[in-house]
Amino acid sequence: MNEYAKFEAVLMRHGQTEWSVSGRHTGNTDIPLTADGEREAEAMTPHIGGHRYDLVLSSPLRRARETCERVGLGERALLRDDLREWDYGDYEGLTSPQIQERNPGWNLWRDGCPGGESPEAVTARCDRVVEELMAQASGGTGDAIVFAHGHILRSLAARWCGMPIAGGERLMLSTAAASALSFEHDVPTIRFWNRTAQDR
Repeated sequence: MNEYAKFEAVLMRHGQTEWSVSGRHTGNTDIPLTADGEREAEAMTPHIGGHRYDLVLSSPLRRARETCERVGLGERALLRDDLREWDYGDYEGLTSPQIQERNPGWNLWRDGCPGGESPEAVTARCDRVVEELMAQASGGTGDAIVFAHGHILRSLAARWCGMPIAGGERLMLSTAAASALSFEHDVPTIRFWNRTAQDR
């Protein structure tokens, strides 16, 4: 029997915010969900909140915590600074076209952000989360769920699969979308990706 055969770690991106609608990079700016974002999160409750999770992790930022609360898991959440969104530094609050005007050819996954984080720093954060999830899996103590942000969750999925975080560039992730990490023959895999309430 495979050691990790039954383990699953769900990744849940927070619901919509004003800045996610406008495409502004939202790192440490601690903004709430919009009313639509609250509804998005609540719509995932039948698919997320009804399952048993023995480990509930969340970014400490408000939009992630509110999403966790909206699916009924807020009281069980353990906050992890490693799950904060990328620190965009000088690019915080800017859209990608605005950043390209300043720095043509810029690529987050390769270049990081001036005054913010490098890909290497984000890799280190993701690896610590992967280590915690692997410990949960090897302990056989039940599934996990992680509430966080678009870029950090895409980075985390890449690292779970043993790829550089640049692999996350290929993983589109909608607001209030759930994805799942698991194993096949003890090899870390992505079980499904980017499911929203409309996909159910």
